Amino acid sequence: MLERIITALVLVAVVLSCMFATQSHYPMFVLMIIAAGVAGYEWFKLMPRTTKNVNKPLAWGFGLLSAGLATLALYFTDIALLLWAASILCWLLSLLYGDKSYPNYDAWYNSTLKVVGIVLISSAVTAIFALWKMSPWWLMYLFLLVWGADSGAYFVGRKLGKRKLAPEVSPNKSLEGLYGGVITAMIIVVAVEILYLDLTYAQHLLFLILSVVTVFSSVLGDLFESMIKRRAGIKDSGSILPGHGGVLDRIDSLLAAAPIFAAGVYVLKLIGVDL
Repeated sequence: MLERIITALVLVAVVLSCMFATQSHYPMFVLMIIAAGVAGYEWFKLMPRTTKNVNKPLAWGFGLLSAGLATLALYFTDIALLLWAASILCWLLSLLYGDKSYPNYDAWYNSTLKVVGIVLISSAVTAIFALWKMSPWWLMYLFLLVWGADSGAYFVGRKLGKRKLAPEVSPNKSLEGLYGGVITAMIIVVAVEILYLDLTYAQHLLFLILSVVTVFSSVLGDLFESMIKRRAGIKDSGSILPGHGGVLDRIDSLLAAAPIFAAGVYVLKLIGVDL
């Protein structure tokens, strides 16, 4: 437990420092590239393979490829937008072939997941960076939404959870926990809208819808990574974060939530919503 707490404190300190301690974009830029590289390495270890042991040079090569694509997208907005669109398409497809069909249907677990992984990881880190560039507080809002929903789901599910959400994928998650997480997130949304946003009623509704979709997508991201780990027979994606597992274990919810929220904010701005 102590190890977990220390890791969490260090991780929070590093992220908050990159977000708020300087106006230079380089610390956040470098953090995103490192995150993409390590997450890519961890993703490769979860992929189907013909040998028992992971080919580490190939895994690190995959990590470098993820970091390289993320770097390009961080520099070129058009590439980032394409990645967000591709990521959203992947998540829509996962709704059709993913969590509910496992383990009866697992044809999705094939080599194409490597391409999917590069897209999901690169789109997530570029979305996080784009939100930070818009304002560190918008990135903080995304974190609060995801963490608030996760915390609400944990505590409500622990006390009241009876009906399983996806028992074959994540046995500890319940429908009651999901409802608790959504309610917690909605409290955050309403507080932000009342205290900080000066919008019309229609714009408030659009922002509320985007926030709700973001919360549900964070649950989808969490379940999807859990499903892949369960299929691969691995408990944690890595061990780089003592007590917490790997980078993927920490950003699994953001893999879906970040590009969906960033793309939604981009669209809202296009139609004239002043966020």
